[in-house]
Amino acid sequence: MKLDEFTIGQIFRTKALTLTKEEIIKFAGEFDPQYLHVNEAKAKEGRFNGIIASGIHTLAISFKLWVEEEKYGEDVIAGTGMNNIQFIRPVYPGDKLYTIVKVLEKKANKSATGILTVLLKTYNDKEEQVFAGELSVLIKR
Repeated sequence: MKLDEFTIGQIFRTKALTLTKEEIIKFAGEFDPQYLHVNEAKAKEGRFNGIIASGIHTLAISFKLWVEEEKYGEDVIAGTGMNNIQFIRPVYPGDKLYTIVKVLEKKANKSATGILTVLLKTYNDKEEQVFAGELSVLIKR
């Protein structure tokens, strides 16, 4: 979809993705190797009673789920920013995540492009919100 095809307030719901313990450990081992993401024994002693996904992993999954909806398609040019990132609840192995995407703002440029800003809100299968963040992209008009 091009910028002009989106409407302010428009809402999309993504498919769901179930996160495994192995995926959590693999991602965190490379990008966020804190004990609560990679060391099961030590994580069980912590405040979350076990391994949880890195917030960065949750953000990446939220973005992946949105991109896989193919609303941007080949009209997207590049990401331009992320704002108001919130890691609201921990994500545990076995959690099934989906994202609700709401169009917040669109600004046309003088060229044949514009900036589209959406709010991503990600939930687990208990309908608890685990993540929120605004994402802006440069997109064709």
